[in-house]
Amino acid sequence: MRISKTEPGTFLLCVSNEGNPASLELWKLYRSVPDEIAARLGCVRVFDESGEDYLYPKDHFVPMRVPELVRRAMLRRRPRRNRAALAKP
Repeated sequence: MRISKTEPGTFLLCVSNEGNPASLELWKLYRSVPDEIAARLGCVRVFDESGEDYLYPKDHFVPMRVPELVRRAMLRRRPRRNRAALAKP
């Protein structure tokens, strides 16, 4: 599985929080948000500990397949979207 393009409902396991220890917990599953621009920059957009989505280096994560029951439960929780980051200049 590649991380270059994430789809809704994709989960990533944090394997490094270098430079972001307050925002990312090691070995925790994070929900990703599709973002083609981030992918071109070598990043992924995930909902972090603040509950909002931010860009992080893709090498901080490994894509994970989770059981359907877990996926549905995690998708029910609605994190806040970082609207300022999504605004176009």
